[in-house]
Amino acid sequence: MKTILIFGLGSLQKSLIQQCKILGLRTVGVDPNPNPICKNDVDFFRVVSGDDFDMTLSVAKEFNVEGLTCAATDKPLVMMARIAEVLSLPFYGVDTAEWSTDKFLMKQRFNEGGVPCAKGRLVNSFEEFEAEHWEYPVIVKPRDNSGSRGVIYCKDAITVKKAMIEAFQFTKKGDVLVEEFIDGQEYSIESIHYQGKSHVIQYTQKRVTSFPYNVELGHIQPADLTGEKKQQINDVIEKIATVLHFDNCGSHTELKIGKRGVVVIETSPRLGGGMITSHLVPLSTGINMEQLILKMAINEPLNNNDFIPTKHQFSAVQFFNLPQGIISSIKGLDRLKGIDGVLEYEFDLKVGDEVPLLTNGLKRYGQVLLHGSNREEIRRRIDLMKVIVKESIKIS
Repeated sequence: MKTILIFGLGSLQKSLIQQCKILGLRTVGVDPNPNPICKNDVDFFRVVSGDDFDMTLSVAKEFNVEGLTCAATDKPLVMMARIAEVLSLPFYGVDTAEWSTDKFLMKQRFNEGGVPCAKGRLVNSFEEFEAEHWEYPVIVKPRDNSGSRGVIYCKDAITVKKAMIEAFQFTKKGDVLVEEFIDGQEYSIESIHYQGKSHVIQYTQKRVTSFPYNVELGHIQPADLTGEKKQQINDVIEKIATVLHFDNCGSHTELKIGKRGVVVIETSPRLGGGMITSHLVPLSTGINMEQLILKMAINEPLNNNDFIPTKHQFSAVQFFNLPQGIISSIKGLDRLKGIDGVLEYEFDLKVGDEVPLLTNGLKRYGQVLLHGSNREEIRRRIDLMKVIVKESIKIS
């Protein structure tokens, strides 16, 4: 039985841990939280601070781990690369991890390698921002975080000042990134990079909140794209893999398509969250990306058939997005189970709870998972879901 070290045991790792069990792997989990959600899902658990290299290395040696993994989070990637380097485990280099977890360094690599991306500069204060020439709107974001935390659309200097205060709450750096705003439909691209070749597995179409925040509210696979656009995206993914040295890993790339064509927002050499790779990709393609990255992590060979879809269906996840207020009643929400194509739903709030403003992905409070035979069918089911939610949940 091979042993794999899992970085983080929050809810985003649950599906990945289940796939470890299916593959017969012994699981060791590390998390700074002494009581993470998936604590009891792994074979062994250790409390380790996210920046404690020596303790993490000690745990890896204690259990003689043969692979490292995580999903839907960027925070442990540099640590994972350092551990892999010391123990000669399958993983990408420390440079790749550092470029991928710092949005400014990533942008520099993109510019050097001809990857289309938004223009941006670092600023350490509002006064520095004001001293330079900017065209509005702009996006303010921390350079070292994910999940839309601290990412804010700004239409003028007043909103920039407020946004910078918020963005600094989500970074360990002494500056934040200010970018030009890129208009267009938002997508994410789910890929596998193996032995020098990039394989785009699926194209995800996204729906996000209105400004100033940019929180994902729903995903549909496959995205409504022409063959020509898909080829343009594939070419961009190849460039990204080259400039960031992606290999033997998955990747989740966020981009927009508008008047400027394909423009990359950011990428990461790990699987996407929001149920994208854990649920939607297997439903729409039949490919289990989690199993593929686990096999790469323990140096188990893959073959070309692993990247070929075995089915062509449609899948979607729709996150709840309620008006702010206090929940006064919940009646009839179970009717969601009666909608054809609804596989499961989860709603984390109860009567008396305050509905939070969705300022980042961690504040989402439930979702509905659907599948169907075509896009129109999926959209009809989402519309019906919204009607049931509106009728079932009353806000005061």
